[in-house]
Amino acid sequence: MTDLETPVATPPGASAPRRAAPALLGYAAVRALGVLTLALWSAANGKSAHKLLTARWDSLWYTRVADLGYGYEVRLPGGDVHSNLAFFPLLPWLERLVSAVSPLSYADAGLLVSTLASLAAAWGIFAVADHVYGPRVGVCAALVWAVLPVGIVQSMAYSESLFTALAAWSLYAVLTGRWVTAGLLAAFAGLTRPVGAAVVAALWVAAITSFVRDRGARPTHGAPVFRRALGMLLAPLGAAGYVLWVGHHTGKGPLGYLDVQAGWRNGFDGGYAFARFVGDKFTSFPSALAGVGLIVGVALIVWLYVTCVRQGQPLPLLVYAGIVVALALCASSYFGSKPRLLLPAFPLLLPLALALARLRTSRSALVLGGVAIASALYGAFWLNGSGPP
Repeated sequence: MTDLETPVATPPGASAPRRAAPALLGYAAVRALGVLTLALWSAANGKSAHKLLTARWDSLWYTRVADLGYGYEVRLPGGDVHSNLAFFPLLPWLERLVSAVSPLSYADAGLLVSTLASLAAAWGIFAVADHVYGPRVGVCAALVWAVLPVGIVQSMAYSESLFTALAAWSLYAVLTGRWVTAGLLAAFAGLTRPVGAAVVAALWVAAITSFVRDRGARPTHGAPVFRRALGMLLAPLGAAGYVLWVGHHTGKGPLGYLDVQAGWRNGFDGGYAFARFVGDKFTSFPSALAGVGLIVGVALIVWLYVTCVRQGQPLPLLVYAGIVVALALCASSYFGSKPRLLLPAFPLLLPLALALARLRTSRSALVLGGVAIASALYGAFWLNGSGPP
C-alpha cells in the first residue's frame, strides 16, 4: 500500500480526464445536491433560486461591469463610495464574451462560467493532491472542497470558483515544472481577484528555491533557467496591470486601488478589526456563542495550516495557502465574507483528505455523504437568509 505521507511521483497523464473522473463525478453530484436543495428551499419560501445564484450581492457588481464597463459607483449617506473598480475584470470579461456568442444574459453567462470553472477547480485540486499524495487523496480533496459549509458559493456567479481553478492549475504547473504555463495562469488569477498575489508569491518562491538549489551545479532535469525566469515575469502581470490601470484611471497613482478599497472600508490591518469584531460578540448572550464559534473556526484554520507544514506539503502550497488565509482573516471589513474568502485555500483541506483516504471507501463515502447533505441544507438556509456579502 502507498504511504500517504510520502509524495507520489505523478505518472504520465495523471491530470487526464479519465483519471480525474471519480473526483469530477463526485464533485458534480455534491454541487447538484446543493443546487437542488436551494431550489426546493427557495420555492418553499417564495424566492427564486436563480436570482439568489445570479442577481444578488457581488454577482450584480460583476454583471454591471460586463454591461456598463468601469465607472459605476454608489455614494452612501455616510460618505463611503462603493466603486465597481474594486472588482477585478476577468469574470465580467468572460460574461461579456459568453453573452456575445450565445443568447445568455450577462447574469446567466456568469453562472455558466462559474459552473464550468468550479469543475475545473475540482479537477485542479484533484491534480495537485494526486501529484503530492496519489489519486485516492485527490478524489477526497476534491470532494472535501465540494462539501464545505459555504460550498454553495462555488455554484454562484461569483469569482471564487474561477480564481480557485486558475490558482490550482497554476500550482500544479509549478509542482510539475511547467513554469511558463504556471506564469500565464498566475497572471489570469491576478486578473480575477486581489488574492492573486498569493499565486504569484507561490510561483516566485518555488522558482527562487529552484534557482538556489541549482546554483553552482548544472541542472540535470527540469525547465531551463529562462523558462523559470519567464514564468516569474509573466505571473504578476495580471494583478499589477489592473492595479496600475485603476491608479491611472482614477488619477491617484500606483496606489489608487487602495483608495478604491478604502471607499468600501476594506483594507489590511493585521486582523485588529476582526479581533474587535469577535471580542464584541462576548458583550451579550447568545451572541457570545457566535464569538466562541468564530474563535474555534480560526483555531481550526491555524491547526490545519500547522498540520500541512508538519506533513511536509510542498513549499508553493504552503506559501499560497498562508497568504490566502492571512489576507482573508486580516482584512478590516466584511467579516461575514471571510468563510467564502477562504474557499480558495484548498491546500488546508489536504490533511482532511489524507484522513478520509485512510478509511474504507464505504466509511469515507458515508462521512462525505452526510456532510454533503448538511452543507446543502446550510447553503439553502444561508442564501435564503443573509447570504454571502
